[in-house]
Amino acid sequence: MRTTPPFRADHVGSLLRPPALLAARSDHAAGKISPEQLRSIEDDAIRDVVRRQRDAGLPSATDGEFRRTSWHMDFIYRLGGISRADDKIKVRFHNAEGDIEFTSAALHVDSPVRLPETIFAEDFTFLKSVVGDGVTPKLTIPSPSMVHYRGGRAAIDPAVYADEDQFWADLSAAYADQVAGVAALGCTYLQLDDTSFAYLNDPEQRALLKARGDDAEHQHLRYIKQVNAALADKPEGLTVTTHMCRGNFRSSWAAEGGYDFVAEALFSELAVDGFFLEYDDARSGGFAPLRFVPPGKFVVLGLVTTKRGELENKDDLKRRIDEAAEHVPLDQLCLSPQCGFSSTVEGNALTHDEQFAKLALIVETAAEVWG
Repeated sequence: MRTTPPFRADHVGSLLRPPALLAARSDHAAGKISPEQLRSIEDDAIRDVVRRQRDAGLPSATDGEFRRTSWHMDFIYRLGGISRADDKIKVRFHNAEGDIEFTSAALHVDSPVRLPETIFAEDFTFLKSVVGDGVTPKLTIPSPSMVHYRGGRAAIDPAVYADEDQFWADLSAAYADQVAGVAALGCTYLQLDDTSFAYLNDPEQRALLKARGDDAEHQHLRYIKQVNAALADKPEGLTVTTHMCRGNFRSSWAAEGGYDFVAEALFSELAVDGFFLEYDDARSGGFAPLRFVPPGKFVVLGLVTTKRGELENKDDLKRRIDEAAEHVPLDQLCLSPQCGFSSTVEGNALTHDEQFAKLALIVETAAEVWG
């Protein structure tokens, strides 16, 4: 078993919010409790969910993203130069019963992008203080790509950035400052969450980008370049992974397709230590693209779905790990859920007990596969 991240048994980050926390968030929004009272309730909920991650046998723990409404926008809006726009982002998600629509405020780049302060610094410091010995605190943030993917060039004020290259340079510099900032707080495990790389495998998603004026056929190459720029001076001792999925909102998804379109450039060039990959059903494609993963990099197979409560069969998981090992050595593989359990505050359609049963299954399966 590995003693450094990514771990043989791992998870993506977000966890279902407990009812008491959801009630407190509602009370705070209605002005019934103060920000300090809400934070105290969040603290208690995080202490409990960290304990449950430890009890499940996980060697790392997150705060479940309990202080966030959204896995990405809570971070992006705290970058200097980025504000909420009046228009709305609408994303159509799919599930077995039909389609649902996710709507949130759009973003607008209205001044030079910068990092005024390390984002989530206080949140990570609290997590680090409660994980206990032998458990690695893990911080998740959206990748630089997510700042661009939602709006593209149209979201960038041309009076601020007549040259898009300067926007990218400033954005990567801000992320480099964030990476250095969290490392200075003692973070040794950072994850860049990214839907763009997986979305770009879907021809329908590429058509949407092309229609708004972006270079959909080469967009992933720009994103790889800018993530690498952000990580160029990554501090010693900090492991950085990326998680790529096709959307996760109330047990629904937004895109389909294997990793084939981006695989060669992504796996061979992206300067991260590991890849969390969604592989819970047929819409994620096969394992053949893993042949491009170079030695020394890890693939965390997201074989356990977070979109429904039914528990996977352990033998089926082992069989699929064996299939993946035909394309990348078993020693470079790990196991996790395919996504978070609650990428937004609403959460997916399963219970808390089902969530932790899946995490325990991952730990048990990994122990039997890797020892």
